[in-house]
Amino acid sequence: MTALYWTLTLVALQRLIELARARSNTARLRRRGAVEADAGAYPLYVLLHASWLASLAVFVPAATPPDWLLLGVLALLQLGRFWVIASLGGYWTTRIISLPDAPLVRTGPYRYFRHPNYLLVVAEIAVLPLAFGAVTIAAIFSALNLMLIARRIRIEERVLAPRRGSVTEMPGSRP
Repeated sequence: MTALYWTLTLVALQRLIELARARSNTARLRRRGAVEADAGAYPLYVLLHASWLASLAVFVPAATPPDWLLLGVLALLQLGRFWVIASLGGYWTTRIISLPDAPLVRTGPYRYFRHPNYLLVVAEIAVLPLAFGAVTIAAIFSALNLMLIARRIRIEERVLAPRRGSVTEMPGSRP
C-alpha cells in the first residue's frame, strides 16, 4: 500500500471513530435535554468530508510521493483534534448540539479560540491534498469548507449566545 492510501485509510478510520464517539455523545446530550440546530445541513458536512477523501483516492495517482513535512503538519493537526475532543469531553459532537443550562467549556484550546476545531479542519482540508501535490483539490474543498464553516459558526454563535456568561472548568484544568 502506498503512502497516499495509508494516509487516507488512517484519516478515514479516525473520522469513523470520531463519528461513533460523536453519535454516542449526541444521544447522551439529547437524553439530558440538548437540542440540535441546523440538523438539515448536517449531511452537507458528511458529504464534503467523504467527497474530499474520495477525490484524493480517485484523482491523485497512488504512487505520488508525499511531502513529508506537510504530512508532519497533518499529524500535528491531528494532535490538535485530540486536544479539542478531550477538552470538550462528553460535549464534543459533529453536530450543533446545545444543552441549554450547561456552561461553556473554556479550557484547552477553547481558552484561546472560540472555534479551534474549525481552524483545524480548515487546515486539514488544505494540508492533506497539498501533501500529495493536489493543489486543485485543496483549493476546491477549502472553498466549499469555508462556506459551510462560515455558515455553521454564525448558527453556533447564535445558539451559544444565551450561555456566553457561564464557564466550566473540566477536571484537571487550570483556572
